[in-house]
Amino acid sequence: MEEEKEVVKTFAELGVREELVKACERLGWNNPSKIQAEALPYALDGKDLIGLAQTGSGKTGAFALPILQALLACVYNSEPKKGRRPDPSFFACVLSPTRELAIQIAEQFQALGADIGLRCAVLVGGIDRMQQTVALGKRPHVIVATPGRLWDHMSDTKGFSLKTLKYLVLDEADRLLNEDFEKSLTMILDEIPRNRKTYLFSATMTTKVRKLQRNPVKIEAAASKYSTVDTLKQQYWLVPSDYKIAILYTFSVKCLNQHLWFSPEHVKMLVYGH
Repeated sequence: MEEEKEVVKTFAELGVREELVKACERLGWNNPSKIQAEALPYALDGKDLIGLAQTGSGKTGAFALPILQALLACVYNSEPKKGRRPDPSFFACVLSPTRELAIQIAEQFQALGADIGLRCAVLVGGIDRMQQTVALGKRPHVIVATPGRLWDHMSDTKGFSLKTLKYLVLDEADRLLNEDFEKSLTMILDEIPRNRKTYLFSATMTTKVRKLQRNPVKIEAAASKYSTVDTLKQQYWLVPSDYKIAILYTFSVKCLNQHLWFSPEHVKMLVYGH
């Protein structure tokens, strides 16, 4: 007897609001990914999460959608004061180990929140702090940051505080909990409210990741530490070292939506993924 195929639920069937379902469709997210389908019911129910998933698995949507849904609920389910609905600033903070990942996460938040007037600020190194201070002055709903730059603003930027924070996300938590970020992350955690929702997303489960939360729901969508998502296509080319730059240029022109890496010089290999 053949096994019955598991029925994949839609975003709407998982409980995502119509405004956000439309945003997902606009991004080409017709059906939830594995990590989204497993994490969203618990996240939308107010549970803390530890999600194990690889890069490219859709994990940003798994934490962004519950945050945006909670933000909408806070705005529309609260009683208006003096004829105005609440506009909760500094509602959520997402921490990332790298500037590039932080920018990517912020772009997805902006895309998902385009129809609801979402304000999002990115706080990372390599960008003028005054520009970031101006962005904080606009009281964003969501902050995406690297730990060091976030702590710089928490300690030095007048009027900036995360005392009203409702959601904290650590993306690539295994990397954030290593020695490079330990000092700034500890200071951040000491300053933000303990009464908050916390989502940790990581490719691997480490002891530090496990100990950071008290009673989270664990969602595992990663097959193994070294596995990649099914939608990632990988190839490698053995090429003479003198031609690597020329080949890189050719691929970068023809494959604008792909990621390319060169291996160390002595390996003489071109690697790219899509």
